Amino acid sequence: MRELLRTTDPVRLSFLTALLRDASIEPLMLDVYVSAVEGSIGAFPKRLMVDEEDYDRAIRLLVDAGEYW
Repeated sequence: MRELLRTTDPVRLSFLTALLRDASIEPLMLDVYVSAVEGSIGAFPKRLMVDEEDYDRAIRLLVDAGEYW
């Protein structure tokens, strides 16, 4: 697994997850439970991960969508 990005923005995570799934890339979100433990105040970023073989295609997809810098 490789990390695409870290963010505390749940809307962005939802959008990027849908974007990746539409391209047949199944993402994994890490650190979701840390957020729940800290009271869901958004202080800890969540990590969006993809399989190693999907990483290059996922990065291109995010760049094309203007979501990766």
